Amino acid sequence: MDHLGDLDVFARVVAARGMSAAGRELGLSPAVISKRIRRLEERLGVRLLQRTTRQIALTDIGQGFYERVVAILAAVEEAEGWATSGAETARGVLRVSAPTSFGRMHIAPHVKRFLDEHPGVTVDLELSDAFVDVVAEGFDVAVRIADLADSSLVARRLAPNHRLLCATPGYLAVHERPRGVEDLARHTLLAHNTDHWRLEGPQGLVSIKVTGPLRTNSSEVVREAVLAGIGIALRSTWDIGPELEDGRLEAVLPGWRGVSRVGIYAVYPSRRHLQPKVRAFIDFLAALYGPRPYWDAGLGLPDEAA
Repeated sequence: MDHLGDLDVFARVVAARGMSAAGRELGLSPAVISKRIRRLEERLGVRLLQRTTRQIALTDIGQGFYERVVAILAAVEEAEGWATSGAETARGVLRVSAPTSFGRMHIAPHVKRFLDEHPGVTVDLELSDAFVDVVAEGFDVAVRIADLADSSLVARRLAPNHRLLCATPGYLAVHERPRGVEDLARHTLLAHNTDHWRLEGPQGLVSIKVTGPLRTNSSEVVREAVLAGIGIALRSTWDIGPELEDGRLEAVLPGWRGVSRVGIYAVYPSRRHLQPKVRAFIDFLAALYGPRPYWDAGLGLPDEAA
């Protein structure tokens, strides 16, 4: 009996959210897919999926089983890739997840160079600001801008993420420039997906309540709003470096910054043998960015130890 094949069918059904969709991916009929799932459940003596006429849902046991199956299949794929590639050649499809703005600005422009250096690799780059479950969604690596002190995934720090308070000269000319963090309460503050900023500065760590006339789940909307002169924003230098250099934006309260634990990371599932394609991509980004990334050049920011 093809036990491993049944596990793969089960994982495909869950990822595709249906037997018909999984069947199309595998070239099998829904009836065959259903039979394989039923055979797996009978062998285990548990129900893994709740079925309705329109959808499927994992049972509690099915959820835990699925997480373990994904890890098993990933390990098998990695083992096969390691064996067939001689543990050296980067090749195959590399699935990468990254935040929308960062991916567009600082990954996409460099993909050609990576592909030129690794002609055996095909990059599948998906950009999203939603949280991505790297294991469950089958990504090889994800770029995250976060505090990953408690992450269960393997993480490699690629670069610092300096975040500065900024506004346009026009906004600051009309509104009295803040002299301390307590003055921010009198200003229009622009943020997405949060109502508080955590800042580090001369007085240590403070939390600032974000208030203003604009609410959005889009970081790019906040970027356009601050450039339009609506208020003050806390932005990463990778996002606004050119605007700070040419004067379209000015730093506000330069002694205060977003918490330093937030960095730019490559995260990937814990595997004993890292696939060459994944290692090559992470090494490529680490060399491209580094402790003093190119977007910080000319901003007078301190170096960060590697």
